[in-house]
Amino acid sequence: MTNATWSLLAVFCCLSLVATALVSGAETKPPVCQFVPDENGMVLRMPDGRVVFSYMTRKPAASNLTANSVCCLYPVNAPSGTRVVDFAPGDHRHHRGVFLAWHTMNCGEQRADFWGWGEMSPTENRVIRNRDLKLVSAADRSAKIAVHNDWCIGDEVVIQESLAIGVQEKEGVFVIDLAFDLLPQCDVQLNQTAFGGFCVKSRKEGKAVYSNSAGEVKLPNPHHLKPETDWPSAAWYDYTVQLDEGRTVGIAVIDHNQNPPSTWHNLEPIAMVNPCIVAPGPVAVKKGQPLALKYRLVVHDGPANRRLLDALAKDFRTP
Repeated sequence: MTNATWSLLAVFCCLSLVATALVSGAETKPPVCQFVPDENGMVLRMPDGRVVFSYMTRKPAASNLTANSVCCLYPVNAPSGTRVVDFAPGDHRHHRGVFLAWHTMNCGEQRADFWGWGEMSPTENRVIRNRDLKLVSAADRSAKIAVHNDWCIGDEVVIQESLAIGVQEKEGVFVIDLAFDLLPQCDVQLNQTAFGGFCVKSRKEGKAVYSNSAGEVKLPNPHHLKPETDWPSAAWYDYTVQLDEGRTVGIAVIDHNQNPPSTWHNLEPIAMVNPCIVAPGPVAVKKGQPLALKYRLVVHDGPANRRLLDALAKDFRTP
């Protein structure tokens, strides 16, 4: 065998070793969360295939939803895979998973209801439209997602919404951080009401309990027309339900301390958790001046773990 042949053989062997190393490295790379399309939006999955949530941008074909807007998290699941929120139930067909909207607001000279109730302001031609939805980054137990929505009256965009969603699985729960940035294109006033804003529409088929850092909460149900009946401000409230099928799941909402002051429209008959920034009074936002709102969801199996929720609230609320 000539020297040239030996040289070629050596080069071939080296290239084979490099290729083998590259393939081996690819094979050992840990799997990451996936954000993939479905018929109604995009689904976030853990590396083992468990669904954390879907972000819906389109109304399901067979849905009872009466609201014009869809943009929401639904379903939202506990780590076991059990769904914890509801969508367009028979008694409140405009409610949709986890969503942000108000049912009476002034946008310049126009009034609008983006919530979908239709009792205090018009809903016709008032709709929140998704403009962009994408995965920013993903790891083996975490992901970041960017959402951009337009709040429209007819063809006019009155609010540009940017939403950053951060997700992680830790200590046996799903932690979902939502940072909303609402940029008005005209002067906006969110009118005073007992409910509205950031809302979690939980499942109600079973035995439910509300709790906060002090333990179980047994306050009277607030009245939907009386802001003064809302529950007191708190770092967090949790809604846990033992479903008729036997499983127990829950979801806690942590209110960021930099949000406007809120009282809570937590209404057990409709399984609602709602930190309401407009219950203490109207909120005015000038054109071009963003309104920033931050909330943390903790989605869990079993009863609420107050120690863990207190720790997650402290971490979230610390500047």
